[in-house]
Amino acid sequence: PPRSTLFPYTTLFRSIPCDDTGIQLAVKAINDGGIVVFPTDTVYGLGCNPYNHEAVLSLYEIKKRKKEKPFPVIGYSKNELEKIAEFNTLEEKIAEKFWPGPITLILKVKDKEIQKSLELDEKIAVRVPNNQCVLALLKECKLLVGTSANVSGTASFNDPKECSKNLSGYDLLVDGGIISSQGESTIVEIDDGNVKVLRKGSISEEEINELN
Repeated sequence: PPRSTLFPYTTLFRSIPCDDTGIQLAVKAINDGGIVVFPTDTVYGLGCNPYNHEAVLSLYEIKKRKKEKPFPVIGYSKNELEKIAEFNTLEEKIAEKFWPGPITLILKVKDKEIQKSLELDEKIAVRVPNNQCVLALLKECKLLVGTSANVSGTASFNDPKECSKNLSGYDLLVDGGIISSQGESTIVEIDDGNVKVLRKGSISEEEINELN
């Protein structure tokens, strides 16, 4: 069925406040296979249930993103992310120090189901965001695909109005106001005990290396 018939309430509530009712509506949309825009501590994110392959494919269409670029996953806590990925000692230390916060870790995926639905190879990008609104959502959903709410190759947004103006195809936007962000998350991979920064962000390589 067309997506609009799956979500009859979206015409009424297209943009919803980040309160208990809004969170419950967003959780319902996600559980029904919907695509939701939400605030994080870095930029507005776009996400769905990572176990729902159809929803993941819709995300690629909305973002006009190449299928070769797998989506990252955000979790409510390190405990939730430990269920889908393996942490070595240094990765544990980084997660303990910087989560919730703007650091994304590239880890070895261990959950076969999520590996299949996200079409991953061996690795998965994960983080715990530091934003009360998305954490309220994650408290219910545990895990979400968490990619920036923009078309690939264009700037990401910290203003919900910009999301609704520049993005189409999603089901609900959880409005958490304008985010005062320090920039995007730092993406880190530990390779043979060495810290490799794959994308510079608001946490510096020096800060990470202090843990090594």
